[in-house]
Amino acid sequence: MPIKILVIEDDKFLKELISQKLTKEGYKVISAVDGEDGVKKTKAENPNLILLDLILPGMDGFEVLDEIKKDSKLKPIPVIILSNLGQKEDVEKALKLGAVDYLIKAHFAPGQIVDKIKSVLE
Repeated sequence: MPIKILVIEDDKFLKELISQKLTKEGYKVISAVDGEDGVKKTKAENPNLILLDLILPGMDGFEVLDEIKKDSKLKPIPVIILSNLGQKEDVEKALKLGAVDYLIKAHFAPGQIVDKIKSVLE
């Protein structure tokens, strides 16, 4: 059974890029364009890992993370934050809410993001 990764990202270009890389690596990629859709798809698909942007239309990434971690069935799913927000407070808040890692978009190429995902899944 392929490993399912949910990418919650409203930047279409970046989402496509990461999705293509992950698909090439043999992962099944599900994507969501906003927070509410992300929570819905998390519940429906029960992915093995979630790659989550923080700045999303409607419900933001912090709210999505909070919602997922409050649900005992979804809580074990590792969540990696991928965001342009690089403030120490944002990083700390995300980790406190239960994210396993925090990647700042500008600092990571899609290939490196895939490597991070692999290391979390191992």
